[in-house]
Amino acid sequence: MMSVLNLADPELEAKTKKATERLSENMHIVANEPSLAFFRVQEHVRKALPPMVEKRMEVSQLHQHLQGHIYDIEYAIGAIKSFDGADSSFKHIQEMMKSSIFVRQQLKYEENRKKSKEGSSVYKRLSAHITLDLPDLPEFSDAIRETANKVESIMTSARQTSSQQ
Repeated sequence: MMSVLNLADPELEAKTKKATERLSENMHIVANEPSLAFFRVQEHVRKALPPMVEKRMEVSQLHQHLQGHIYDIEYAIGAIKSFDGADSSFKHIQEMMKSSIFVRQQLKYEENRKKSKEGSSVYKRLSAHITLDLPDLPEFSDAIRETANKVESIMTSARQTSSQQ
């Protein structure tokens, strides 16, 4: 019977041979399809993984920086909240400064008052009570002025040394 098929039709034989080759090729493709799929997956991973790892490292660094900034902000918020408690201290300091300025003004006033009392020399106080009409002697009045100035400077220096001690 085999000989009957061989003699029958060479065209049919060519078509059959071609069909079996295609069937064999398709079977080969189907059998190796998982390998091709794995190859495609491997190719994708090889291309996509390095940029993904790089981005992941960048995100990790940004996260660390962000954590540092969050810590700084929380610290600043805590410092600002502590200012609320400092309000009473600043008011107390302000009141103490006002009172110290007032006391300083009182001390200056007393000091100026004492200076004005002590500032007039003995000669000036004495000359205010004595009214003599002396003749106009230019040499004599210059000598008196010089003597009065010397006496005043001696008295002033004596007062200063006594107040410093």
